[in-house]
Amino acid sequence: MSHFRSELYACLTMWGDALFELCDALLCTDGPVRTLVDLALAPEHRRGHGALYGGLNQGRIDVARLRRALVGMPLPRAADGRLVLAADVSPWLRPDANTCAVRAFCHTFGRGEGKHQMVPGWPYSVVAALEAGRTSWTAVLDAVRLEPGADVAAVTTVQIREVIERLVAAGQWRPGDPEVLVVLDAGYDAPRIAHLLGDLPVEVLGRLRSDRVMRQPTPSRQEFHLANPKGGRPPKHGGEFVFGDPATWGTERAVTVTDTRLYGKATAQAWDRLHPRLTRRAAWLDHDGPLPIIEGTVIRLAVEKLPSGGVNKPVWPWWARTGATEADVNRCWQSFLRRFDNEHTFRLSKQTLGWTKPRLRNSEAADRWTWLVIAAYAQLRLARPLATDLRRPWEKPIEPNKLTPSRVRRGFRNLRAKVGTPAGAGVPKRSRPGPGRPPGSKNRRPATRHDVGRVLATGEAFSRPAHHKVGTKPRRTSGLLLDSEAVSSG
Repeated sequence: MSHFRSELYACLTMWGDALFELCDALLCTDGPVRTLVDLALAPEHRRGHGALYGGLNQGRIDVARLRRALVGMPLPRAADGRLVLAADVSPWLRPDANTCAVRAFCHTFGRGEGKHQMVPGWPYSVVAALEAGRTSWTAVLDAVRLEPGADVAAVTTVQIREVIERLVAAGQWRPGDPEVLVVLDAGYDAPRIAHLLGDLPVEVLGRLRSDRVMRQPTPSRQEFHLANPKGGRPPKHGGEFVFGDPATWGTERAVTVTDTRLYGKATAQAWDRLHPRLTRRAAWLDHDGPLPIIEGTVIRLAVEKLPSGGVNKPVWPWWARTGATEADVNRCWQSFLRRFDNEHTFRLSKQTLGWTKPRLRNSEAADRWTWLVIAAYAQLRLARPLATDLRRPWEKPIEPNKLTPSRVRRGFRNLRAKVGTPAGAGVPKRSRPGPGRPPGSKNRRPATRHDVGRVLATGEAFSRPAHHKVGTKPRRTSGLLLDSEAVSSG
C-alpha cells in the first residue's frame, strides 16, 4: 500500500498535495460522502475548500502512469488461474447541468412503468477484474468517459485492447497462461468485439437478447448436395436458431445441471458453432471484403427459482469459442454471474465514496475526480487484509480478509497513520478567500448553455440553430418540455 500511495502521488503532476489529501479525506471521512466541500473539513485535508476545487479544476493527473500502477497490483483470478475482466457502463447523471458541455444521453433503469429512461449525463466505460466467488470486491483497471454519439463497441474494444497490453507488459499474463476471459452484458455487440479482438489472447463471453436469431453452421458441400439433388447455389449460412422457438434448437452439444443454494437447480444447455448473420449496415457498412462468419457457442442458462420470487427467465450467454465441453459450459455461466459484482462497486462508488455527488461544470474535472475515486477504491482493496473490523453493535462479525469495502474504509484512518503520506510535510499556509462579486451587482458574464450531445441518423452531430437565444425559457406542453423552435421544426 505504501508503494501504491507513493506511485499515486507521483501521478499527480499539478496540485499534487491538494489532490492527494483530497483522496485521503475521501478514504478517512466517517460515513458516506454527501457533498464534495465537506471533505475539506476532514483532518486529513489540511487545506481550505478553495484548494479542493482548485485541484479538481486546474490539477493534472498522469493517467497513463496511474493505469500502469493499477495493473501492477495483485489482481484476483479465477479458480483455474485465468484473469476475468468485465466491461460495463455506469452513468454520472447531470440532467439539470445546462452549463456542462459534452453531455450525452445515458440509459437508466429504474422501477415503475417508465423504468427505461434516457437521462443527460456523463457515461463512463469501466473495466474491472473479477474474483472467483461471490463477493462485493472487484479490481477497477480503467475508466473512459464516452463522448456523445460514441460507438460503445469500438470504444470498449480499444479500451480492452489497451488493458490487455498493459497486463502483458506488467507480467500479469505470459505465453502459456489461460486466455483472459472478457465478460459483457447485453448492451454490447459481443460477436463484433470478439472479431476485433481476435489477435489477442482473449475469450469474449457476452449475453444476448432473448429475441435474437442466430444461424446454424454452414452445411458442407456433401450435405448440401444430399439435401438439394437438383443443385443450386450453396448457402453461406445454415438454418435459423430462434431463441424463442425450441423447435429450431436441434441437439445440444453439452448439458450440465448444477445444484445451487439460492437458485435451486441451474441447467445449462450449449449449442456449438452458431453465428449471427451480418449485413452491410451500421458498424459493418464500411467493412472491406466479405463479411466474416463469427462462430461461437450459445448457452441457455435456466434456474429453478429466484431468491426474490420473480419470474426466472433464461439467460443466453454467447461464448466466442467452439467445441465447448461440460467444464467450459460451467465455467462460462459461473463467470458470467460474477459480472454482477461490478454493481457492488458502482453502488459503493456512488453511495459511499460520492463519485456522482460533486456538481462539477468541467468534464475534465469530472475525469480527475473519477480517477481519485478509483485510486481510493484501489487502496481499500490493498487494505483489505490489514484492516481491523470496527463493526457496529448490530452487525455480524466477519473474518478479517472478508470485510466489505465499507467496513474496510472505517479503519483506514488507523492504517494511514502507520503508512504515512508522501504529501508535503509542512502544514500548508491557508489563504483568505477573495472578495467575490460586490453585493447587489449582477453577473455580466453568464455561463454558456450547452445542448445534450446527440447524433442524427445521417451520422452528423445535432446542433441547435445559431439564432437560438441563450436563456430562453422553454414551455411545457402535454407533460413534455418543448422549445418553440423544436415545435416549429416538427
